[in-house]
Amino acid sequence: LVVGIILVAINPYKQLPIYGDAIIHAYSGQNMGDMDPHIFAVAEEAYKQMARNNKNQSIIVSGESGAGKTVSARYTMRYFAAVSKASSNTHVEDKVLASNPITEAVGNAKTTRNDNSSRFGKYMEISFDHSYQIIGANMRTYLLEKSRVVFQSENERNYHIFYQMCASAMQPEFKHLKLGKAQENNLLFI
Repeated sequence: LVVGIILVAINPYKQLPIYGDAIIHAYSGQNMGDMDPHIFAVAEEAYKQMARNNKNQSIIVSGESGAGKTVSARYTMRYFAAVSKASSNTHVEDKVLASNPITEAVGNAKTTRNDNSSRFGKYMEISFDHSYQIIGANMRTYLLEKSRVVFQSENERNYHIFYQMCASAMQPEFKHLKLGKAQENNLLFI
């Protein structure tokens, strides 16, 4: 097992001008350590190692709730889309992250730290062709936090799908479920 670069990033909870196209181009082709530590430096190193050694690479994004894991993954995918010369109309990162909105509704919930916290793990796999251009992506989910279905801590909520379905209770296709208002329920059986 070989462990490469480790980057510790902190969520500033506001937009910073350090993720634009000019910054992507500044990190593209650079060697690790030539520039300041950045998620783009990690992505560039993985991309170069993939091309140089013709081997799969992994980037693990880990952290607490609200730490910015999903955003960091999005920046990484945006970097790969830009440096692999993917079509500007492709927007791979948007397609990957929006590829399964039902999973997001079923797996995300409001916590005290984040109004849209992923309560499950994601494994994203980006596929490249032999000229190292993105040709597709796949996302798998795992480790769903099942306890949230029956219990939520103070100031936290159940999964978004619970509230979405309750808000749709009067729609003809949901009337047979007899849902009622979200405040009247603690648990949803479907």
